[in-house]
Amino acid sequence: MYIGIIYFIVIILANTVGAISGMGGGVIIKPVLDALHFHPLAAISFYSSVAVFTMSIVSTLRQMKNGLKLKIQIALFVSLGSVIGGITGNTVFEALLQLFSDEKYVQLIQIVLTIVTLLFAFFYTKIGEERTFRLSHPLWYVLVGLFLGFISTLLGIGGGPINVALLMLCFGTPIKEATVYSIITIFFSQAAKLVTIAQGTGFGRFDLTMLFYVIPAAIVGGFLGALISGKVSSARVTQIYQIVILIVLLLNLWNGIRLFV
Repeated sequence: MYIGIIYFIVIILANTVGAISGMGGGVIIKPVLDALHFHPLAAISFYSSVAVFTMSIVSTLRQMKNGLKLKIQIALFVSLGSVIGGITGNTVFEALLQLFSDEKYVQLIQIVLTIVTLLFAFFYTKIGEERTFRLSHPLWYVLVGLFLGFISTLLGIGGGPINVALLMLCFGTPIKEATVYSIITIFFSQAAKLVTIAQGTGFGRFDLTMLFYVIPAAIVGGFLGALISGKVSSARVTQIYQIVILIVLLLNLWNGIRLFV
């Protein structure tokens, strides 16, 4: 029971920050649960996905209530790409677990790729936020969604900082608007991942009692994050985004070092 309470607290805090910043919470949940190491890697990835999937539903509904207008074409095509990416990312993740006899090597791959995306996101929002390609063809929306869905599902982080940064870079989307597109992308990529698991290995290998802590915490975190997001400025969102990136970067470095110490 105490493990469930710890997960509950971690997920509320992570999803609150994740909903504000558009990261989705998983980028915090995944390395924290890795550090705690109460469950195997596949289970941690599953709990993280359920948490950010739940958060994405609550946060999107709340953001709509806040009155934020979205460009339907971007939301639609990015979401389409993220579904394909979500299925592909989970397939590659399961293949890596089969390929390596020790899951710590899969975790190391996740950590390295996460650090690369964190550094890209941090430096873009720090020094390159005004640079944008302003792509507008539907094919680009699909391709960006596919990449985001793939990388977030492979890494088990649900969304991640790269979502917001890449949406801003490719489409010139303001950061507060990009956070909502990011959350929508998270919804579809994680839905695709969960359906893929259900049709493949099933959920029997996971301790499903943990979902009694994971899902309520995700709902509360998503609601609080969207509520706060509607009250803070874009500049404040950027600051929160950058601070969280640095914290998660250090946490991933620690997890990477700990694997081989």
